[in-house]
Amino acid sequence: MSFAAFKMMHWATGIEHCASGFITHSSADSTPKIPPITADDIDSDWTTSTKPIGPVPNLITAAANVLEVYIVRIQEEASPSLAHKAAAEPKGGGAVLAGVSGASLELVCHYRLHGNVESLEVLPNGATDGGRRRDSIILTFRDAKISVLEFDESICGLRTSSMHCFEGSDWVHLRRGREFFPRGPLVKVDPLGRCAAVLAYGLQMIVLKAAEASTGLTAPAEDSTFRTAAASRIESSYIVGLRDLDMKHVKDFIFIHGYIEPVVVILHEHELTWAGRVAWKHHTCMVSALSVNTTLKQHPLIWSAMNLPHDAYKLLAVPSPIGGVLVIGANTIHYHSQSASCHLGLNNFAVPADGSQEMPRSGFTTELDAATATWLTNDVAVFSSKSGELLLLTLVYDGRVVQRLELMKSRASVLTSDITTIGSSFFFLGSRLGDSLLVQYYSGVGAPTLSPGVKEEVGDIESDAPSMKRLRRSPSDALQDLITSEELTFYGTGPNNAQIAQKNFTFAVRDSLLNIGPLKDFSYGLRINGDPNATGVAKQSNYELVCCSGHGKNGALTVLQKSIRPDTVTQESLPGCKGIWTVYHKNLRSDSSKGVADKDEYHAYLIISLENRTMVLQTANNLEEVTENVDYYVQGTTVSAGNLFGRRRVIQVFARGARILDGAFMTQDLSLKSSNTEMNAASDGATVSSVSIADPYVLLRMTDGSIQLLVGDPYTCSVSVINPPVSENSDKLVLACTLYHDKGSEPWIRKTSTDAWLSTGIGEAIDGADGSTHDHGDVYCVVCYDNGDLEIFDVPNFNSVFLVDKFVSGRSHILDTFFHGAANNHINLTNNYSEDIGQVRKEATHNIKVVELSMQRWDSEHNRPFLLGILSDGTILCYHAYIYEVSDNASKTEGVISSQNSVNLSNTNASRLRNLRFVRVPLDTYAKEETPSGVRSQRITVFKNVGGLQGFFLSGSRPMWFMMFRERLRMHPQGCDGPIVAFTVLHNVNCNHGFICITSEGALKICQLPALSYDNYWPVQKIGLKGTPHQVTYFAEKNFYPVIVSVPVLKPLNQVLSSLVDQEVGNQFEHDNINMEGTYPTEEFEVRIMEPEKINGPWQTRATIPMQSSEHALTVRVVTLFNTTAQRNETLLAIGTAYVQGEDVAARGRILLYSVERISDSIQVKVTEVYSKELKGAISALASLQGHLLLASGPKIILHKWTGSELNGVAFHDVPPLYVVSLNIVKNFILLGDIHKSIYFLSWKEQGSQLNLLAKDFGSLDCLATEFLIDGTTLSLTVSDDQKNVQIFYYAPKASESWKGQKLLSRAEFHVGAHITKFLRLQLLPTSADRIIPGSDKTNRFALLFGTLEGSIGCIAPLEELTFRRLQSLQKKLVNSVCHVAGLNPRSFRHFHSNGKAHRPGPDSIVDCELLVHFEMLALEDQLEIANQIGTTRMQIMSNLNDLSVATSFL
Repeated sequence: MSFAAFKMMHWATGIEHCASGFITHSSADSTPKIPPITADDIDSDWTTSTKPIGPVPNLITAAANVLEVYIVRIQEEASPSLAHKAAAEPKGGGAVLAGVSGASLELVCHYRLHGNVESLEVLPNGATDGGRRRDSIILTFRDAKISVLEFDESICGLRTSSMHCFEGSDWVHLRRGREFFPRGPLVKVDPLGRCAAVLAYGLQMIVLKAAEASTGLTAPAEDSTFRTAAASRIESSYIVGLRDLDMKHVKDFIFIHGYIEPVVVILHEHELTWAGRVAWKHHTCMVSALSVNTTLKQHPLIWSAMNLPHDAYKLLAVPSPIGGVLVIGANTIHYHSQSASCHLGLNNFAVPADGSQEMPRSGFTTELDAATATWLTNDVAVFSSKSGELLLLTLVYDGRVVQRLELMKSRASVLTSDITTIGSSFFFLGSRLGDSLLVQYYSGVGAPTLSPGVKEEVGDIESDAPSMKRLRRSPSDALQDLITSEELTFYGTGPNNAQIAQKNFTFAVRDSLLNIGPLKDFSYGLRINGDPNATGVAKQSNYELVCCSGHGKNGALTVLQKSIRPDTVTQESLPGCKGIWTVYHKNLRSDSSKGVADKDEYHAYLIISLENRTMVLQTANNLEEVTENVDYYVQGTTVSAGNLFGRRRVIQVFARGARILDGAFMTQDLSLKSSNTEMNAASDGATVSSVSIADPYVLLRMTDGSIQLLVGDPYTCSVSVINPPVSENSDKLVLACTLYHDKGSEPWIRKTSTDAWLSTGIGEAIDGADGSTHDHGDVYCVVCYDNGDLEIFDVPNFNSVFLVDKFVSGRSHILDTFFHGAANNHINLTNNYSEDIGQVRKEATHNIKVVELSMQRWDSEHNRPFLLGILSDGTILCYHAYIYEVSDNASKTEGVISSQNSVNLSNTNASRLRNLRFVRVPLDTYAKEETPSGVRSQRITVFKNVGGLQGFFLSGSRPMWFMMFRERLRMHPQGCDGPIVAFTVLHNVNCNHGFICITSEGALKICQLPALSYDNYWPVQKIGLKGTPHQVTYFAEKNFYPVIVSVPVLKPLNQVLSSLVDQEVGNQFEHDNINMEGTYPTEEFEVRIMEPEKINGPWQTRATIPMQSSEHALTVRVVTLFNTTAQRNETLLAIGTAYVQGEDVAARGRILLYSVERISDSIQVKVTEVYSKELKGAISALASLQGHLLLASGPKIILHKWTGSELNGVAFHDVPPLYVVSLNIVKNFILLGDIHKSIYFLSWKEQGSQLNLLAKDFGSLDCLATEFLIDGTTLSLTVSDDQKNVQIFYYAPKASESWKGQKLLSRAEFHVGAHITKFLRLQLLPTSADRIIPGSDKTNRFALLFGTLEGSIGCIAPLEELTFRRLQSLQKKLVNSVCHVAGLNPRSFRHFHSNGKAHRPGPDSIVDCELLVHFEMLALEDQLEIANQIGTTRMQIMSNLNDLSVATSFL
């Protein structure tokens, strides 16, 4: 492996930072919705009536380098329509709370940055101009980069408004000689948005001054009537050195409320101490409050407080009207303000500073180290502790004086990494150890009235049960006595005193974001429903990844399957099939009862088009062929079929005509031959090529490029043909067209037109013949011409409402050319496509055409339509519509109206969709295919309900599901059946909301989607373990998964203490001076042998192997040992353990061997211990090497042979110096990673039984994972380290710089940006290029799949040198020609991070596919331009990227 590609396949999901703010809308935009008062509210007390939920801000989350912005969509109690309610039910519904029956997160934008977000804050707009300005996002990156982003409505995405960098040679003095800083820059903002501050390099505070609302950076005054409100921005920045203010060790800082100028409070330690010296030196922390004057750049000290405990680590600013700051320590909470202070002890370790006065204690013991906190109301904060409990802290105050703090236990929830309040009714728990939760809270006074469906329950707020649970805050008895009427005197600020203590908080989990991190280990095993005969790419669907993820009570086994393998209900052979459709049939008699809702109606007929005939099957119960007894056209192939007139009729379209049927009887027969009178001679041979149906219209595209529209009359249930004016007055041929039906409670497209002209057309409800009304919405026709333009017409009048030049070039944003002119349509990255580039490149753009279009919007209030287009080279363009309102006088100045459009300007001007724009959505997981030149079938099928999901299905040689969740498309391939020719949905008795697909081999499969979570980068199934999983391995012969799990257990203290004493020396401590009461949490380890019970069902533990007390299982592996007595191989389960008993006891460990057998007639598993032995040193890794067992025992490795009853050592070697973290074996080579001393490369010689050290890496490196990388005949050694890098070494004894082979040489190095914990070697799949050369050495090429602690999965794959050079030069071009989010440089991100240690840079031999995917998102002209500049062609680059995609399409 000389060259490689780094490719991410599953991005990080563990949310580390979250914040909320008005990013996409200002607080004035969203009017508070007053929920309807229901009947049970009227009788209840007036104080509990539901309060309106105010404007709800956005949620911003950051997971490693993934930044996402969400809108919280609130669903109120009385929904506008029943259909909407039914559709939104599964989205975290549950009980009604404060007039809200559900809320869900909807994605606005998603970015993958070239850098990991270190901290994240929202710069508020201040209270000026009535909340019309929006907020901005401030991100910080290592070492001292700050980016400020704001939402730009015109591009429906984030735009960088300022960048501040304090790195490099000019700022090297800020480091003060230090190379390494334990944490990255930390940003905090002033609550009124006047400034922000960033703590970088430990002691440098960078102050960012916000621009005033009136300065010139915002929109000019004369435009302000129509311009959208500008966001808050940063004007300038300067540095304050905290060392000059006599601060040495800053722990945290925050801006506090209630001062005229911004005031920053800094928590710092003036003398360091540590746990061993706390008896002598404690209470070393203090807080200092500085007033920040940004204009004079002065910061006088206004107050400070000394004698805070040494473990204080966090500050929390108390909101107005109270003000002040809370200091959070592990055992205490302190409140300080300029005038008052008070504190609260949380456990027995809380001691007062001078030891004299008694400290108020909370009613229960807890610890608050590693807690996160946010404010629910102005005097109640919620804490999420390290054990996942929610605690509520109340400040009891009088005016502005806080008298005491009260802490109360609340509910258990997920282990959080960050927490933020969203508006006045929600908070979000962001977690990297479990799923993140959106929780609604409601604080009633007294007992809130809840709807009868709510159960009183105690327990976890868990994501798997969104049922509403309820909590009552009861103060402990000690606090009950304190509340007397004299003590609480309120100045009319609240209700009476009896009620203040009884503040009830009710919580409801409304939504959750799935997280699969941290991936500690994973294993590659077979799925239960795998197909043993599959080959090639289809074979990959037989495998799945079983991962150890989560921690503590959020620990889970996560089963990941990249490709969907549907559950087959039944399968038939049906060769020569061309298309397949299912249709409904509503007959009037049964329909009058309205027994079945629309979405639960069964399909009536299945129409199958074969090569020269059509089959019709009845689908109500079983599939029975009824071809002979129906009036369908069965003598030839069918082009399409569907329902019209509210499912009362079926239309079947064939090459030269169409039929309308009522059930099995024909009611109308249309011939399409001589309809086009003017071009009769030409179109005589023209037949129907593609069909699009939007009730009551049917759009036909003929083979000669003209289109025809069939218009239905719902009263007579008949259709008539009209020729749209499009095909007559232009010589442009229509290449693809589709009808778009704008359904829903309120049509969406209508909002993009400035006038209400649309509401008069066919928008009214049309009365059907059965007396029921059908809301038809608006219908539009989307057409793409052979010159690459796209036009949208309204139907049936065919007025042009939207036109895009060169849709085919795939620009990032498209808008109406008619209004905004061709010039502004190029939101171009490189210079505009100039004319003189030459004829060759012109040709290249001309032969790429659009071959298929589809536009769809699913039924929900806020959904925006998606537009999908397939190009002739296999590229898929996916666009998402959005609204950007352009004012009239803006378009006058911009509107360069092109000449051909200015004919009928006066009448079309009114009706254009001038506010409609589309933004392109990246589809980088998609491996595209060439469309064969010849007969093409329609590849896009829209599905509304397959297993409760909605989206597009893309058939063809690489079938793909596009599923719509939270306004984002999730793409999941389906590779198990090879190419899929046709697809349709099927809902009947035997197949509930399933589908039918027909493979290219001619098999008709009726399937259902497996019950997985699809709202993730890969489909996933989580199996909760209620413990922490540490390692998993796959027992291939028996299909088991042995997993190491540790469960926290509270043990009596004396039991724990006695185990810390070395048994051999005897008891050394006296029992008298130790207080034996109390418990201590310890981890108990066990190995569980698990297997899935049935497909995608729950997993069962078949057997458990418990460890001894204070014994940790470190590794579990399935080993194959050669039994020298019986002369045969045995497959055993080997476990390596260590006794963890503190630093006074010598380290010991055990090696355990088990045989695992399935008991023949039952599902239980018999586990028998074959061998166990105690050794010196921890047994941290083991592997089988040619029938022997290799153990890493402490600072040496020992090779044993197995006699059937004994392990006998045959060889040993005194590496590693410290502790083995991973051990890999190929043939007789051993690769070993040490925790501090990098990697060692050894070989084993059978004759003379020697373990020889071949070479090692002389640098110091903290390894996390190692693996061999095999490319043909080359062997490389890959290692990942704790600085999130990957290095690839090779062994070259002939090279002079390798010191006669003692030293491993570097072949490549790369910064991944995540901690890689496990590599897995997988063989590359064959691509189209490889099939041409038989017998090439490409068969023995392997990629490394890796998993990270951030929840991401990727791979490192070897590349040919020629491909590598081409992609590397493309990568260098893309660094400059793509606009990177937040202004980050991909090259600096991917540099090796040496963390201040001496490091000699290695070769740059890895290309970054995270940057290369941007090439496909460029406009076609820019792609050709860049490809030309690096001396290659676009086709060549695309095929290289595609081959890489195919070769690594594992799982």
